Amino acid sequence: MAAAAKAVTSATLMHSALQCNIPLPPNPSTYWYEQIEHNGISPFIPNGSSWQVYRNVKDYGATGNGETDDTPAIQTAINYGGRGPGGNGLGTTGAPAVIYFPEGTYLMSQSVQSFVDTFFIGNPIKRPTLKVASNFTGSTLLYMKDPDLDATINFYIGVKNFVLDSTAYDPDTAFTIIDWSVSQATQLTNVLFRMPQSSQHTGVSTPEGGSGTYMGNLDFEGGLYGINMNNQQYSIKSCTFSNTQTGILISHGFDMVFQNPKFSNCEVGVNATSGGVGNVGSVALIDSTAKDVAIVIATKSQTVGNSTTGDDSIVVDNLATSGVGSTVVAGGKTILTGSVPRTWIYGNAYLKGGPVMGVHDAGVTYQTFRSPLLLDGADFFTMAPPTYQEYSVHQVVNIKTVEGYPVYGDGQTDDMYNINAILARNAGCAITFFPAGTYLVSDTIHIPPGSRLVGEALSAISAIGTKFSNTDAPNVMVQIGLPGQIGVAQISDMLFTVADVLPGCILLQINMAGLSQGDVGLWNSHFRVGGAAGSAVETKCQDFMPCKAAFLLLHLTPTTSVYIEDMWGWTADHDLDGDYTQQISTGRGALIESTRGTWLVGTAFEHNTLYQYNLVSAANLFIGMQQSETPYWQGTGGPAQAPAPWTPNAAFSDPTFANCATDGPNCRMAWFQRIVSGSNLYIFGSGFWTFFNNLGACMGINGTCQDNACEIVGNPTELNWWNLNTRGNLNLLIDDGVVLETQNNNPGSWGAVVAATLTHSGILGRLARRLRRGILS
Repeated sequence: MAAAAKAVTSATLMHSALQCNIPLPPNPSTYWYEQIEHNGISPFIPNGSSWQVYRNVKDYGATGNGETDDTPAIQTAINYGGRGPGGNGLGTTGAPAVIYFPEGTYLMSQSVQSFVDTFFIGNPIKRPTLKVASNFTGSTLLYMKDPDLDATINFYIGVKNFVLDSTAYDPDTAFTIIDWSVSQATQLTNVLFRMPQSSQHTGVSTPEGGSGTYMGNLDFEGGLYGINMNNQQYSIKSCTFSNTQTGILISHGFDMVFQNPKFSNCEVGVNATSGGVGNVGSVALIDSTAKDVAIVIATKSQTVGNSTTGDDSIVVDNLATSGVGSTVVAGGKTILTGSVPRTWIYGNAYLKGGPVMGVHDAGVTYQTFRSPLLLDGADFFTMAPPTYQEYSVHQVVNIKTVEGYPVYGDGQTDDMYNINAILARNAGCAITFFPAGTYLVSDTIHIPPGSRLVGEALSAISAIGTKFSNTDAPNVMVQIGLPGQIGVAQISDMLFTVADVLPGCILLQINMAGLSQGDVGLWNSHFRVGGAAGSAVETKCQDFMPCKAAFLLLHLTPTTSVYIEDMWGWTADHDLDGDYTQQISTGRGALIESTRGTWLVGTAFEHNTLYQYNLVSAANLFIGMQQSETPYWQGTGGPAQAPAPWTPNAAFSDPTFANCATDGPNCRMAWFQRIVSGSNLYIFGSGFWTFFNNLGACMGINGTCQDNACEIVGNPTELNWWNLNTRGNLNLLIDDGVVLETQNNNPGSWGAVVAATLTHSGILGRLARRLRRGILS
């Protein structure tokens, strides 16, 4: 490792930030990303310092004139440098490429094949159009799934800022615009899918499955299906479906959350009947509108003979309808009509003071409450990923080109001092662009109010050194604001990781709140511990006992208000860039203590040792689709039983697993979610999956892998938890030490599903008060 280039403290340049008078965004006609210097690299491959990350398709022969076939040029841009399936010998992370499209119309005569670690980016000011030619050869325009890798390991892929147009192609021939059979750390956003009306075309399809997290801000016009979903779980946010026969078809999926969809002139909004292809665990429809739609949701009946199942659970929360025939049809029978101003449930429910085994709601409306801190009008707040297209290139600073403060991003040099100096100078003055690379830091990176950071192909900030080595005194790698600070701090397209085994490293801590919702936010930003070149964790964590590689991934402190969309917190369960068998232990996933308004939209935390999500005295929190898996090495026969190899730290509200026997391996496994006190907590769609005991078959009771999935401690108030899905878990939920929900009583989804957990909600109390006042009959 090279020494730090220049020891400059943040205070050195702080005065310049205070003197900065940044002009209003000028709304330029040219996108800053197209003009800025592109000097990103891939540090951990041969000749990586000269690796070309940024590829403007016009530099490879594309015309964008709408007449010339641009397919060969686009494929050449993707393949340049010897890129091919599965990383082509360079690993999943070794050959990143941004395929950039300036404005124009790019005529396409045949399919384009993409690979892992590829990001298609269009000019958001004037979105480029990829237009399917009338003589197109093939059935799919963009194959974004890497053909050499299973869908469940297709990570680090993006498509944003496009118009994708199939209107010139035969409407009677089946056609798919994007094959999106991908998984976590992928982003599909700001795309218009334009298809012929009454056609056999599909906008987005996932035919090979995957383990997805998020897509959003998409518009679908015409076509047979907007989205044909065959994937484990998904958060799909802010999408419109106009003149589409079926907006969303769920061929298969366990945990589906649709937030703020708008359906107009559709036959069916959401078809959740699976068509006999697979099964559907649960669907949540939040803050939606339907106009001139025959059926908003079609599902299967939960009643089979004289019994009911948890499969096909439906939650409809805040739906406005106009010109709609049926709101919900189950098994061919209409069971709901009209708008749903509150929350309507079809599935198993656990109520305060209700039956121990829960009740089956065959269509029940609850008078729910929402915290005003989380709302934009009547809806839960959402925010599209920022592009900063309103700013000129003169208002964006490439962090590697600041005179006098060299930053390398080469995975060898300690860039900490100069990154801090530049961020301090840029605060309130400029957007900071991190070209592709790995930026090593030996101490905390401080992100002050007034900061906007943008990465490229998931630029990595990676911890090194003794500051992060002490388990008993953990240190923060990236810190957003100080407690009580107010302002703007936004991060897009970045990765947080460790370059070594660092049991005292907290990768990201957020302390700030904004003056407005979304002022503090992260989009398409992720964590990775091990599993890739550039981190000694890949080679050092091969011993039988899992090694303590990082302390905590994400910490939201009590003074935080933050909007987070599309985030994957991954402790590696396999190697992306080699063939090392790693036994990695990150202590904790996400510790959430925020109180001032926090939104988690499409997040996943996986394979962390003590827990994946730990909500401690949190308040005013919205969670829309969360997904987790336990460490594969835990359980019967495994090398360690939680909390080992860690010692619980009360300062971080760690679980002690005192509820388990001393030798209880399937009890001493990571909690998926703990909720310790708190208030105003709204959770829509949890997908918590346990696959293994010590990388082998499940060895627990009734074929389960794990005894307990989630726990509630204390008495949180106004906790509304909708659609809790589990796999391989004997008990879904323990409430203050008492088993509340079991797989046996709630079969469905990938193992079990409960549509409504309201044992700590004020819903029933409000109903009782309304009854006493004579408001309800």
